[in-house]
Amino acid sequence: MSTAVGRRSRVGPSRTVKVLGSLALLGTACTTSHRADTDVSPPKRLDIAPLVRLTPAAGHAADPAAPLTVSVVSGRLTDVTVTAADGRQVAGALAADERSWRSTSPLAAGARYTVLIGADDGRGGRGETIATLTTKPGPALLTAELGPGQQDGGSGVYGVGEPVTVTLSRPVHEPAARAAVEHGLKVTSQPAVTGAWHWVDDTTLHFRPEHYWPAHTAVQVAFDAQGRHIRKGLYGGAPSRISFRTGDRVVAVVDAASDYLTFRRNGTVVRTIPVTTGKRGFETRNGIKVVLGQEAEVRMDGETVGISSGSSEAYSLDVRWATRVTWSGEYVHAAPWSVGSQGRANVSHGCTGMSTENAHWFYSQVRVGDIVQVVNSKGHGMEPFGNGFGDWNLSWSAWLAGSAGGGPVSTGAPGMSGGAAPGDIQARPAGTLAPLL
Repeated sequence: MSTAVGRRSRVGPSRTVKVLGSLALLGTACTTSHRADTDVSPPKRLDIAPLVRLTPAAGHAADPAAPLTVSVVSGRLTDVTVTAADGRQVAGALAADERSWRSTSPLAAGARYTVLIGADDGRGGRGETIATLTTKPGPALLTAELGPGQQDGGSGVYGVGEPVTVTLSRPVHEPAARAAVEHGLKVTSQPAVTGAWHWVDDTTLHFRPEHYWPAHTAVQVAFDAQGRHIRKGLYGGAPSRISFRTGDRVVAVVDAASDYLTFRRNGTVVRTIPVTTGKRGFETRNGIKVVLGQEAEVRMDGETVGISSGSSEAYSLDVRWATRVTWSGEYVHAAPWSVGSQGRANVSHGCTGMSTENAHWFYSQVRVGDIVQVVNSKGHGMEPFGNGFGDWNLSWSAWLAGSAGGGPVSTGAPGMSGGAAPGDIQARPAGTLAPLL
């Protein structure tokens, strides 16, 4: 934006005379215009640099939070134009005595400005000068990408095991700085739960309730630390927010000893399905996993998990109705080639296989965020982080130890938390076909 200085300053006594002379010329056919022009002496060009003062001085880094001022030792200002490198002009106001000007719009941090100053010394001398100045770099700003769901208010439906995730734009390591980040994060839900934040690494933290989310919970997540001091040189940046809902409470328990999957919806057993899990050397991970995604058909190749092409364990085939539970390639999927072993023996390379019909049914019943728990496998435990969402494999005390805020928080009114603890799920003894209770 341009200032009003130039427009105002150019209406001075000598300009008025020139305008009157021009009007006289329009009213007559004589040559009075020559006499009017000769009555006005052209202003004397003047080096005004010694007359003006720029604060902060040219060549010094300016504080972008402080106003820029221009003043004259004597005479008056006739024009002040402050222009950024991108062509934008800084708004300003001229004092009543026309001897000083002050910016009224903020300067950008880490920017370069050109300042054009015009002045009149009051004795018939006029001139212009140009100065440049730069502003100090602003503080680094911390922003947060929130999940799940869409940023800025978008919503979706997820399973009761879906954690809230935060990915920071800059690393934060110091405990006090991490506490400041947590202070700027707020999770609210209806119904309310007891939950806590856990730092995965310097740029990632997760929030989960003490127990699974209750079914049909409305959750809102916000990061609002704008302008808040995080640590030296780092302040909260633009706010962000998301919302999502949970669906039914869906928990599928895969018993690698009995080779059956028990599918529960809202605590009720809906179906038991014969399955096969990882054979010796490829045992399926034990523990609680969260559905990450689904693919109606996916190409599975042993080479992607370190199995050499041409070896006795090599495979490469298209697989139907695949529900992913780890980033490293563990799925619940159709395995028509192993139907004879399902419910009897473990023959897979780590996935949970079932008939095409059962896999299609399972695929249609689950969504991202639902729980798949494997018990009685001889494989190692599910990783808490890095290979999907293994958050629920940490005990509540271990989860709280990863918070910089000092303890659990309520997402609403106290006393409204719900959901059964993950550890309440019990494995079916090997060889039994009775569903879990």
